[in-house]
Amino acid sequence: MSEPATQIDSRFSDPDAVATRWDDTRRVIETAELFWITTVRANGRPHVTPLVAVWLDGSLYFCAGGAEQKTVNLNSNPHVILTTGCNDWDEGLDVVVEGEAVRITDDRLLQRLAAEWAKKWDGRWHYEARDGAFRHQTDGAALVFAVSPKKVLAFGKGTFSHTRHRF
Repeated sequence: MSEPATQIDSRFSDPDAVATRWDDTRRVIETAELFWITTVRANGRPHVTPLVAVWLDGSLYFCAGGAEQKTVNLNSNPHVILTTGCNDWDEGLDVVVEGEAVRITDDRLLQRLAAEWAKKWDGRWHYEARDGAFRHQTDGAALVFAVSPKKVLAFGKGTFSHTRHRF
């Protein structure tokens, strides 16, 4: 993945703020335990729900059951926003990832991703990768999606900054 073009938006930043470096933004994405995904229903209404995700090779990956609302929405509109951050006012970094969700069915990549899920959460999320999906003992199949960012926004707090990373 190439480095994004990074720019601070002075309209929404403190006068002394500087752009958040991509490395700092990426570190928040890599270490976040929870994301909120926004998809769009067929009637245009938004749908938001929490999920876990992993960052690998420049993309953010998540999984969902085939009948879940987010999957139903993605079948007709692949545009998504994934957000993460913290609820503190004076510290931290909130991140918004925009892109399109693409279904992943390659078992080799799914095996790598299953290993990343297990590693990131100390084995609490354990999947087997086969037949183009994740398999879990009690939940059946989970479809896996990749989001290669088109734009990532980073909102610094304390010294408030609004940074845009474009790919």
